[in-house]
Formats: sequence, structure tokens, C-alpha cells
Amino acid sequence: MLSSSSLLLSAICLTLLTVETKSQLSSTFYDTTCPNASTILRGVLQQALQSDVRIGASLIRLHFHDCFVNGCDGSILLDNSANIQSEKDAGPNTNSTRGFDVVDNIKTALENSCPGIVSCADILALAAEASVSLQGGPSWTVQLGRRDSLTANQAGANSSIPSPFESLTNITAKFTAVGLNTNDLVALSGAHTFGRAQCRLFSNRLYNFSGTGNPDPTLNSSYRATLQQTCPQSGSGFNVANLDPTTPDSFDNNYFTNLVNNRGLLQSDQELFSTNGAPTISIVNTFSSNQTAFFQSFAQSMINMGNISPLTGSSGEIRSDCKKVNGS
Repeated sequence: MLSSSSLLLSAICLTLLTVETKSQLSSTFYDTTCPNASTILRGVLQQALQSDVRIGASLIRLHFHDCFVNGCDGSILLDNSANIQSEKDAGPNTNSTRGFDVVDNIKTALENSCPGIVSCADILALAAEASVSLQGGPSWTVQLGRRDSLTANQAGANSSIPSPFESLTNITAKFTAVGLNTNDLVALSGAHTFGRAQCRLFSNRLYNFSGTGNPDPTLNSSYRATLQQTCPQSGSGFNVANLDPTTPDSFDNNYFTNLVNNRGLLQSDQELFSTNGAPTISIVNTFSSNQTAFFQSFAQSMINMGNISPLTGSSGEIRSDCKKVNGS
């Protein structure tokens, strides 16, 4: 029979094991090891914004595309190597994702101050928050302590990242697969209140929607005419249009007002409001009339997304160069 002290020791060991396997992120993770991490990052980002007003939207997109593939592990940042097929070459990312140079600049600044401490995955999470708050949006307390992956998942990037051409049903399923709900879907889509999109991602709505030979009927006709000027039918597809035609570089709730007025740019945007009977419609209406409600939901949904399957504890590593695993 086990003695009481043996039972107590067993209980303590079990508790420690449980804590290790369920290690949580923490807002104070770098308070002692790199207390100025957020300040350093914001300084680099503010400088980048002076020459590239799009960079905030580009950085939040990197965080989103990272978290939907194997969790928030910085895998999207890895370049091709002998052992790695880069997620940068996946369909949703190739010739489209940007901001990698700014991530590298942030990493260099952090390595100079706190070498080997701040992960690339956490840089993406911190940069997303800073990008939103610096351009007029909400601020939130970023949970930290993610570690960086040792590999990438190009096939996963091709299959898991929502596409602008997909139905609302399919997109909802992709959110559900990573533990996010309908409110998260609508709130996070609101990140399209700033940034740009290439013509090839929505030109089907202008000329030949779903093989009908006609434009998307849910697209406002005057808005369509404006977009056709930017995206001629015979164009390359790489011209860009503002995701939010009203306040293209500010983080606000006009994205949702646009949807109510049939001025969503991407099919996946407009579907949130124009899909008959969809549970997203009432949320769009709320956010379009109440910016505070949108900001509160967006901040919480960003925290929720940032919690998708992080590597913690002794899993993964802290890359010294975000583009490659250590020692490669």
C-alpha cells in the first residue's frame, strides 16, 4: 500500500505534468527577460508605416495565415530549404503575402536588445496588435510565450486558409476546425477595414461570376464600375484596390457599413451579409451600427486566434532568424 507521502508526491507530479501539457500563454511572459519587447517592435513598425501605409494590414494577415496552419508557430516565415517546403509558396500566400522584411527588421532589433528571447511567432502576434492600434483600432493585451516551429506545412496552407472564392459554409467550417466561432469569423473579417487586394482575387465578381457571364448581383453597380476601371477584364490581375473604399487606411467599422451597402470587395466579404438566412447577417448589422461592439469583439477574437495550438514549454525553438530554423 502506498504511504500518504507517496500519494502526495504522485499527485504533485501529476499536477506538474498537467500544467506542462496545458501550458498557457501569458501577457507577462517577457517582463523580466525582454521588458521593452513591445516598445522596440512598435518603434520599428511606426518607421515602416511612414513609407508603407499598407504594412499594418499586411502584418495582421501574416499572423492570420500563420495561425490557421499548424497553429500560431511562425511557420509562415520559413523560406524553402532542403527539408522545408515554404508556406510562402502556397496558393493563398504566393505573390500576395508581404511584410517579411519588416518582421526581419523587428527580429534584428529584438535580437540586439534581448538575444534568443522573443520568438518569431510572438513577433507576429505583437505586430498584429500594434498594427491595429496604430491605425485607429482597438488595443488588447497580447498573450505571449509561443515558440517557433521547426518545419512548415505548405499543403496545410493550401487547404486550411480561407479563400476569397469560397462559400460562407466552407469558410465557417475552416474557422470551426481551429476552434473559432461565427462571431470570430465576422469580427476577424473586419480586418479588411484596411489594406488592399489584388484584382485577381475579385475580378470574377466584375465580369463573370460563377460562370454566369454576368457580374455578381450582390455587388453595387456604381462600385462595380469603379472597380472595373482599376481591374480591366484584360488586365494582369495584379493591380490592387482598397478593401475598404471609404476609409482605406484607418481601422474602423466602415467595412461592415460597406457590406450593408453591397460594397464588400471580396466574395467572402459580401457573403457575410448577402447569404440568405446566414447567422452572420445580424452580427454585420450590429458591427455596422456600433463600432465599440466591433472593436471589443475584434480584440477578443484576435486573442482567441492567437491561442490556436501554440508551441510552448520545450516544444519548437526560438529562431534567431525568422526565415530559417536554427543551425540550418
